[in-house]
Amino acid sequence: MLHGQLIQCAKEEIERKSFGVVEQFLKIHEIVYVSNEPKIDRIDTEKQDGTAIAYFPVKNEKFHLAIYMSTTPNVAVTGVWVESGNEVYFVAYSEIYDCQELSSMTLLSATEVRNKGEKKNSGKAVYKESSIYFEPNPEPDEFEDKLRKLLDFLEQDKAGVKNLIDNANGHILARMIFHNGNTILGGPDIDRKNVRRLAALNLEIRFDLYAEGESWT
Repeated sequence: MLHGQLIQCAKEEIERKSFGVVEQFLKIHEIVYVSNEPKIDRIDTEKQDGTAIAYFPVKNEKFHLAIYMSTTPNVAVTGVWVESGNEVYFVAYSEIYDCQELSSMTLLSATEVRNKGEKKNSGKAVYKESSIYFEPNPEPDEFEDKLRKLLDFLEQDKAGVKNLIDNANGHILARMIFHNGNTILGGPDIDRKNVRRLAALNLEIRFDLYAEGESWT
């Protein structure tokens, strides 16, 4: 029942535009509609304070319009944000080992593999090294939650992660596509607990940051 209330509340805000951010954003971008209804990619109800987030996909963009809602005592919109498109994954690559050999170094199941010599999507070039990717949380989410869930996943096989770090340049890569709104993009936060978890795994984290879309003015 709560899930349905959250969906209804979030969609009503899209139609009412009671928050100025919604009205301003929809002047420069379109959200995706299905059967004349705003599409929601995800309702996030994992926050400990009871806050829920509805993620609306934006046409031709990777970022989402995020509607924040309270769940107690009543369901109500409390804020609006344009959430960057966040991809946070562990990657390992090698010119020596193929994907099967890389996969054998860990008990974890890879999300994606690319073998050296395979053609890239363009068909005009080939991969110069083999690589494997682990992304346990591909759904829309905040960077901090994606990092936490990735570390939860990697800590299931610390020895395997060490193997990939030592033998195949394993590291975390965070790709973030921000809305190019007003030149203030914001940025990722890594709290002390996750810094300690990264250090315990001897992991480095690299960032690829992009700004796309139409500006507010």
